[in-house]
Amino acid sequence: MRALIRRLFAGTPPSLPDPALWAGVRTRVRWVGALDAQRDARLQALAARFLRDKAITPVDGLELDAAARLTLASLCCLPLLEFGEQGLHGWSQLIVYPDAFRVNRSHVDAAGVLHEWEDELIGEAWDAGPLVLSWADVQADLDEPDAGFCVAVHEMAHKLDALDGVLDGTPPLPRPWQREWARDFQSAYDAFAERVDRNRRVAIDPYAAEAPEEFFAVCSEYHFSDPDTLRRAMPAVAAHLERFYGQAPDVRQGEPGR
Repeated sequence: MRALIRRLFAGTPPSLPDPALWAGVRTRVRWVGALDAQRDARLQALAARFLRDKAITPVDGLELDAAARLTLASLCCLPLLEFGEQGLHGWSQLIVYPDAFRVNRSHVDAAGVLHEWEDELIGEAWDAGPLVLSWADVQADLDEPDAGFCVAVHEMAHKLDALDGVLDGTPPLPRPWQREWARDFQSAYDAFAERVDRNRRVAIDPYAAEAPEEFFAVCSEYHFSDPDTLRRAMPAVAAHLERFYGQAPDVRQGEPGR
């Protein structure tokens, strides 16, 4: 009886509303198509939970069919293959714009002067609020999955980073690993930011020099979309991300002639 009560309270794990759509995701999303059977099954379960628990809200006239929603869910869950469903905690909505979107910013400087400006973004993740993506840029990432970019992974990295209450480039980790991570990431970030400040050539997107949290998010994109470049440029960072995210899917498997 106790076992039955536990099962009733635990609830039935969600499943995909139309499993046949998954074949289309594997074809369109080469990161998914390159997964082995075990990780593919894990991602399906995560995507099903995402679709059950998150409101996917298209705006500005955008319409998203079931295949598009499943594609978005799979992309957002890719970084959770090792971390697990706890990476979905703390927020409830994915907002999707047709293209890049504008947001108003403001800042009061040390002299008390208010500065206001407008940014054009392709993605945004609020600490306890929604995750926001540009559908056009998601599609561009899917068209070139080895180009070093994946906006969905970037914003999900911010969500993972924020789980411990501090957006600092370090997601929740066991304490010994956290110390190693903080040491290696800080060292790599400092060296990278110095090169960018000196207008030296760098191997990854210079936007990573904006802040430690952006460094983590940009490096996360490279883990999935250009891991070879990341390994050559920052082997210690690449090793941590491979441990955190699991082995990067080899998107080259889906290229013609391979």
